Amino acid sequence: MNVLVIAGLDPSGGAGLVADVRVCEQHGARPMAVATALTEQTTVELRAANVVSHETVGDQLRAILSDVEIDAVKIGMLGSMLVAEQVARALELTAARVVWDPVGRPTRGHVALFEGDLREAAALLAPHVTLVTPNADEAVLLAGGPAAISTLADAAAVAQALRGLGFAGVLVKGGHWGADAIDLLLAGAGAPVVLAGPRLVTDGPVHGTGCALATAIACNLATGCDLEAACRAGKSYVASRIAAAVRPGRGRQAVL
Repeated sequence: MNVLVIAGLDPSGGAGLVADVRVCEQHGARPMAVATALTEQTTVELRAANVVSHETVGDQLRAILSDVEIDAVKIGMLGSMLVAEQVARALELTAARVVWDPVGRPTRGHVALFEGDLREAAALLAPHVTLVTPNADEAVLLAGGPAAISTLADAAAVAQALRGLGFAGVLVKGGHWGADAIDLLLAGAGAPVVLAGPRLVTDGPVHGTGCALATAIACNLATGCDLEAACRAGKSYVASRIAAAVRPGRGRQAVL
């Protein structure tokens, strides 16, 4: 199975393209990758994000999508509205299921990871996206409120608002709404599905969990899993990586 990854390059390998490729390989998928940005970062800090030419991104995507039958797509960092426009146009060339991890702000440092209004990018991508996987802050940003998500009811309301933007499925990653690590999935006409797992005790934050989750879900979708099964398997995979987190440098641990 072929999985196309569209994301930024994290030279530390803890997230972004390098980590995504490794997740694909661990799921038995053949990864293909298009870089949207070249970041300057270590395991300690993110120093800069250099967006790749949108023309180059578009040309690369159209070339690969006109040649290879893609089974799933994972989108991570877009970098700019111009890149988002190219990605949206390219997705018209495939019927593969698409998972978007809407990276807008880093969890460390103050370097912007998207030039423009991420909500405008969401409007462009929504018709093509099978599942969007924002964390609580990203979900609020895309939905335009409330001020914060503090309960499952808040998460459900925000997920419904994102569905209203045109997303077929929404996975709001919370993890802080109870004793367990909890995410909330809303798709189709059914009620929200709570995905709960044990909260793992770690030696500080673990880098790359969001990237790994979205890529794992995309790989599961590529095999033909339904959305809920793909999310459950992805969540279990990431939990196993958090439990075995590595520390490649002087800063944060990473899932890979």
